[in-house]
Amino acid sequence: AEGSARVRIGETEVIAGVKLALGSPFPDKPDEGSIMVNVELLPMSSPLFEGGPPSINSIEMSRVTDRGIRECQAINFKKLCVEKGEKVWLVFIDIYPINAAGNIFDACTLAAMAALRDAKFPTIVDGKVNYYEKTNDPLPVEKLPISCTVWKVKDKLLVDPTPEEEKASNARLTVVFTEDNKICAMQKGGEEPLTQEESMKAVDMAEVVTNNLRGNFK
Repeated sequence: AEGSARVRIGETEVIAGVKLALGSPFPDKPDEGSIMVNVELLPMSSPLFEGGPPSINSIEMSRVTDRGIRECQAINFKKLCVEKGEKVWLVFIDIYPINAAGNIFDACTLAAMAALRDAKFPTIVDGKVNYYEKTNDPLPVEKLPISCTVWKVKDKLLVDPTPEEEKASNARLTVVFTEDNKICAMQKGGEEPLTQEESMKAVDMAEVVTNNLRGNFK
């Protein structure tokens, strides 16, 4: 991988790898690269996960992580352009929980951003990527989105839950904040609704948590 990271939150442990490849841009964005996020819930990390095609949970985690990075414009996609309309860098972010002990949503976002900040471009020789030799050029990561997922258990709102607390919850709200405390993405999950009061309280809780996490982000 061109970049990697390992994140631990309590007993939860997640690793992320960033791989770069040259590809064709989308027709409507000929001078911009792109990202693709994949979260694979490995059976070795939890007895609740099964092998096989991606589950609904893994697809949702991938989309929530992708949305936070994309909507925040964490990466300057225009700086991923090698040749307009012909060749751009594609950024593949693969995330694997090693031990799923709760709060995987937020751990995935942290791991993805840490891996992106660690990544360096490989060299290009005769139009082909030389993965055996890296440059000193980092990815154009310009912002640091951090998420916080607030879970509702009966009439209580909590963050960083255990697997047992997650199982008892029927509603959650993931909020992604930028460095200037602006919301760039949200995702409601679970079968039960959240009242307006609960949603506002969840956002306030998420703002405090993301600020604390960002202050410790190296």
